[in-house]
This record gives sequence, structure tokens and C-alpha cells, in this order.
Amino acid sequence: MLERILYVTTFTAAVGSGLVAGIFFAFSNFVMPALERVAPASGIAAMQAINVTVINPGFMLAFMGTAVLCLGLALGSWFWLGAWSGKLLLLASLVYLIACVGVTMALNVPLNDALAVIQPETAEAGQLWQRYLVDWTYWNSVRTAASALAMVFFMAVLIARRAG
Repeated sequence: MLERILYVTTFTAAVGSGLVAGIFFAFSNFVMPALERVAPASGIAAMQAINVTVINPGFMLAFMGTAVLCLGLALGSWFWLGAWSGKLLLLASLVYLIACVGVTMALNVPLNDALAVIQPETAEAGQLWQRYLVDWTYWNSVRTAASALAMVFFMAVLIARRAG
């Protein structure tokens, strides 16, 4: 029974990690470059709206729901720790929790908070926007890679458990 629960939870975490990686990938690869192409005030206003809109049940379920699964899987990995798949399960969970959720909370959210309080039409806003575009996109790309890597690791766990 525990084996089945860990297997299904690992599958769900793989799907969640992949979904989150796709969302972040879209931002780094075409949303942020598109916002960079418009006037700073327009880009800032659009990103301010995005940062409010992203706090919704669908995104939070994917992002934080996957984090909750990873917490459970990190603990559950101890049942498989004697096997290669247990170590990989722990690694996948920690990659998502540290390099995706941790980077979000420590780096992307503070950048979003700074952008939220600025008036888009000011000179200060234009300077902040140029730094924001570079820094936020860089850390978002880290989150993209971490989520994708976690997904690959979770899939490798599933393959290893099936083969074993």
C-alpha cells in the first residue's frame, strides 16, 4: 500500500513539476521579452497585473500543491533510501523545494513586491524596470530549470521503481 501511495504521489509531483516548469519557461522565453519590447510604463503595468492575477487557485495548486507533495515525498523517500530510487526521490523533492520554491520566495517575490509599489510613469520606475527585467528573468530561468530537472528526476524514480 505504501509503495502504491509513493508511486502515485511521485507521478503527481512529476506532472506538477512539469506544469510549473512550462509556466516559468513561457515567462522567460516570450512573456518577459515581449514586455521588454513595450514602453517601460506599459511593461510595468502589465507585470503588476500579472503578479496580482497569478495568485489564483490553478497556479497555486500547481506551484504550492507540488511543494506539499515534495515535502511528503522527501519524508517518504526514507522508505526507499536503501535503493537508488529513494535517493533520487529525495533529490528531486529537494531540487523543487529549494531551487524552485526557495528561489521564488527569496528572490522573485521580493522583486515583485518592489515592482508592485512603484508608479509606472516615473523615472525611478524605468530604472527599476530595467533591473527587474534582467534579475527577475534570470531567477525565473533558474526556477524553470529546477522544476524541469525535478520532473526528470521524478520520472527516473518512476522508471526505476517499475523496472525494479
